Amino acid sequence: MSAPMSVIRSSDPDFRVCRIDFATLLDIQAEAEERGWATRWSSSDALRGQVKEGSVLLRSLLREERGGEVRAYRCLALFASAEDSGGRIATIDVAPARFAALERIDRDPDVRTALARLFTLAAGGISPITKR
Repeated sequence: MSAPMSVIRSSDPDFRVCRIDFATLLDIQAEAEERGWATRWSSSDALRGQVKEGSVLLRSLLREERGGEVRAYRCLALFASAEDSGGRIATIDVAPARFAALERIDRDPDVRTALARLFTLAAGGISPITKR
């Protein structure tokens, strides 16, 4: 039986958007592998093949709770593709201690709202259009 997941809204105290470097994403991946979490890349090599080195934006999306405690934060990772010039979005689970230690970039309420909207659009798919 899986643990219950609850949505994190932009008004929740554990909503956050963080900018992380590629090495931190690799560390998060390694920790997810060690814990046997399914919401991650299949391997660090697979991650390297899809994510271009550089900064990644991470946004909390869901919290997984067991026994009244958060077991993991499911986050959206927004990154530049290593395969082409596009951007990509994927989910990855992050341990609560690591999650709490990440530096936030969403402390200003207007920035928080804009970043929440950016991730909503990215998750739904962003495509360039030809203007009429």
